[in-house]
Amino acid sequence: MGRGALLLLAILAAAQSQTPVVNRPALVLETQSAKLVVELGGGAISDFHLAGLPLNPFTWELKNDTLSPRLRGHFLCLDRWGQPSAAEERNGMPFHGEAPRVNWRVVAQPSIKGDKQVAEMSASLPLAGLDVARGVQLSTKEAFFIITERVTNRNKLGRIYNVVQHPSIGPPFLDEKTLVDANARIGFMQSSPLPNPEQPKVEWPYAIHNGKTVDLRRLADDPEPNVVSYTIEGDYGWVTASGVSGGLLVGYIWKTSDYPWFNAWRDTENGHPAARGLEFGTTGLHQPFPVLVKKGKIFDRPLYTYLDAGESEARSYAAFLFRIPQDYKGVERVTYVDGQLQLHERGGDRELKMNVGDLFPK
Repeated sequence: MGRGALLLLAILAAAQSQTPVVNRPALVLETQSAKLVVELGGGAISDFHLAGLPLNPFTWELKNDTLSPRLRGHFLCLDRWGQPSAAEERNGMPFHGEAPRVNWRVVAQPSIKGDKQVAEMSASLPLAGLDVARGVQLSTKEAFFIITERVTNRNKLGRIYNVVQHPSIGPPFLDEKTLVDANARIGFMQSSPLPNPEQPKVEWPYAIHNGKTVDLRRLADDPEPNVVSYTIEGDYGWVTASGVSGGLLVGYIWKTSDYPWFNAWRDTENGHPAARGLEFGTTGLHQPFPVLVKKGKIFDRPLYTYLDAGESEARSYAAFLFRIPQDYKGVERVTYVDGQLQLHERGGDRELKMNVGDLFPK
């Protein structure tokens, strides 16, 4: 048996040992192609893996978390991304908002509808005064799902808010060989000082730390700069993480009009990759609302959105899995044409294809 095969077997064994048995209440969708687990405590996606390949990218969880439910996997930041103001914190508002901290309800159990397994869930955010209804569609033919979330303002007055999707990948899927690609453009380091953190400006996949250029496609032993935010160009935004060691790629695609920012977060533990955030959302500045309002825009992109009293807004995204060879070089571009999703390899002729139908029907 070759070295590559032995490495893959070791990773699969680690995946089986580190992918938790879900004893917590969860919404589970499973088809002949993939399994998707969405926890009711916090609403996070804690498992998405191929049928026959138990390697799960979403093993990350926040250690030493004093709140319950604990932040884990792909969680939803709502009504904010990042910290509350000092006054809001005194009133009980948690980091990243209430959506990943409240219990979600199953509104409709999984059922087959055409070529999809569908389900519905919802949550109410007591301090924010927002409700969120989530529709989940898992393809019966491909390792592919679409989630649509409708946020409703049940306050008697309008208010600003933000929505950020926070997919957080961890080991054993994540290691030093994992490659992250996106169609991000210009950006800035969150560590740059206010009031103009966009100076200096950087371009994906690069950032600057202590005067040196850092390639954010990779993560080894130094996670700095910790969070870098970039604009998205074109009709669709996308991000992929190629776990070449385990032969698995996970990716997302969304409408830029829904989520105009891509936020790259990196973390290490004991000198090894511990987490990568493949985040996309309505804001690119990791600050409380007073700072966002004062700043207004960066790179002519808004830093918050507004929802009037009683109004609702819906946003969607899709996620997918592909098997990849261990010499895969990452993704140069993602295209969506005539219902087919295509991933084009960097510096190569290989393509990954998946028939997904109408991505985001109106």
